[in-house]
Amino acid sequence: MAVFQTTDLTAASYSVALFGLVATTILLLLGQAWVGRAWKVPVALCAIAALVGAIAAYEARSAWAAAGGVPVVYHYVGWTVSMPLQILALYFLAHTAGKLGAGLFWRLVVVSILMVFVRYLGEAALMHPTLAFLIGLVFWLYILGELFFGRMDDVVSTAPGDHLRRGYFWLRLIVTIGWAIYPLGNFLTAFAGIPDDGSLSVAYNLFDILNRMAFGVAVLATGVLVSAEASPSATSADKGARS
Repeated sequence: MAVFQTTDLTAASYSVALFGLVATTILLLLGQAWVGRAWKVPVALCAIAALVGAIAAYEARSAWAAAGGVPVVYHYVGWTVSMPLQILALYFLAHTAGKLGAGLFWRLVVVSILMVFVRYLGEAALMHPTLAFLIGLVFWLYILGELFFGRMDDVVSTAPGDHLRRGYFWLRLIVTIGWAIYPLGNFLTAFAGIPDDGSLSVAYNLFDILNRMAFGVAVLATGVLVSAEASPSATSADKGARS
């Protein structure tokens, strides 16, 4: 077992991310019992994304302990799985308010995977870094366009009650502000020539608190509030039918 020094902030940040993501996974799995049936899929997707993040943090911490550095592939393997899962969680969250097409589903899947994969190709020098950065940026902007101006926004904006709209607002804000750390990190390493001496890993791990943990908890909280909001009306309808 590796023993880290007290001043090793990189190792500490990986431990914080690891323990926080494990706790988030457990909370989201328990939360399956607190939400309505329509909300179980988005909550489960967030739980899987948090679990993937925890495994990725564990592997990266082990690499840091063994070599004093974390190759970029350790970050991108986790992002390639968890980020599309989070986008799909948003899709199914919006789907609770109205019908969404299968075409939108597959576009979000493909674009979210390519967004991460293309940036990895650029950082791994398997593709021209500038081209990879720009393509990845376009894919991210496409996702933001769907979240702010597409069918998902239309469905959520017409949903009854405020809880879903408020939750959707904060979640897409996380995708806008929180996810900006990834193209920023890509830019710093590919264009500014800043080596990842552990400081960038610390930034990524701290942003995991927002991008994975807070994201999943926000989905769960929205599901709990919307389910509770729908329960009284359902109960009243049942009573009216019996009378």
